[in-house]
Amino acid sequence: MNPRRELYTLVGADLLSNLGTRISVVAIPWLVLETTGSPTRMGLVAAAETLPYMLSSALATPWADRFGVRRTSVAVDAASAAAMAVVALAPWLGFGTLLVLVAVAGGLRGIGDRVKHVLFKPAAERAGVPLIRLTSTYDGLTRGMTLFGAVLGGLLIDWVGVTRAIWIDAATFAACALLIGVLVRPPAPAQPAPRESYLRALRGGFAYLRTDRTLLTMLIVVSASNMFANASVAVWIPLWVDRVLGDPAGFGLLLGVFSAGALLGNLLFTVAGTRLPRGTTFAFGLALSGAPRLLALALSDDLVVVLVVTFVSGIAIAAVNPLLGAALYERVPAPLQTRVLGISGSVAFLGLPVGALLGGWSVAVLGLTPALLVMAVACLVLTVAPLLLNRPTADRPAAEPVASTPA
Repeated sequence: MNPRRELYTLVGADLLSNLGTRISVVAIPWLVLETTGSPTRMGLVAAAETLPYMLSSALATPWADRFGVRRTSVAVDAASAAAMAVVALAPWLGFGTLLVLVAVAGGLRGIGDRVKHVLFKPAAERAGVPLIRLTSTYDGLTRGMTLFGAVLGGLLIDWVGVTRAIWIDAATFAACALLIGVLVRPPAPAQPAPRESYLRALRGGFAYLRTDRTLLTMLIVVSASNMFANASVAVWIPLWVDRVLGDPAGFGLLLGVFSAGALLGNLLFTVAGTRLPRGTTFAFGLALSGAPRLLALALSDDLVVVLVVTFVSGIAIAAVNPLLGAALYERVPAPLQTRVLGISGSVAFLGLPVGALLGGWSVAVLGLTPALLVMAVACLVLTVAPLLLNRPTADRPAAEPVASTPA
């Protein structure tokens, strides 16, 4: 198969899987609301999916290396299709069964996302596509798919009902498994990875991250950025909209403007990213994407001002994920990529649940405006100061691979 066509197939299959996931993000809570009428149970379902996703991203990767990355991708997508098809039957199976099924689906998706990302690097190298261009393009497409999938999920619930919407999600996983199983054929490695015990293989991934200060610093600040971003979406922005605008449509408008800025930023970065200094661009992206949004909410009741700052912050965030992705691909030795990418994904997502708690606690203790001012300073300190202190060299690959630690 033509290398570029194989790369496009791989990315397209992953985006199709993402589309289905975004549909289910809307459809499954709606299913719970329709069948139980309980907001508490909606939250339980969300937690039941998120925690296994984070754990499997890191803890299942040694098994993926042993079974084979491509075979793991096909197997978990096929299993995800089956799990989501059964989720659609949840009203007849009971809420406890739904929790288990959603947890299984979240765990499968965690490992599925990681192993597909491992396949990206060799596919891009065979196609002659620069990694920074691949990660930037993929990030932009994923953001667009997130927007489209959320809207499509709501429309599908209205058009065909919540059960059929979840079946459509199951169909996207099945199609993803079929595409990768039939059309993606990565060459066998020149030297097969040595067989290791599960714990030794997992320790090898953690050992590498401990020794690569550049990657570890980048992951820590991205996790902090995710923490403040999730607090904004879950608490601070809705409260500001309610206080200033009094119209829930303003919440959607702010999120849409940020996403539009991110899409424009991805386009610009895809074109110019290969010529920009990576460490400086990464730091500026984090500095402009977080704290200014919080300051605008704290200091202004003018919607236009907040929208402009939000749009610029969206443009700035577009450089962060592609640069982190390129650094992971370039710095991590091939035998460790599955494990390190899995652990890295879990570390980056750690800030999400913490952010939701932080948002509610800060407003309860300080009030909205003081909380926004304090958190704007904290955001700047936690996301930029580590980069200034450690001066990550994201432009250069790591000098030598780090072997797994002894059993």
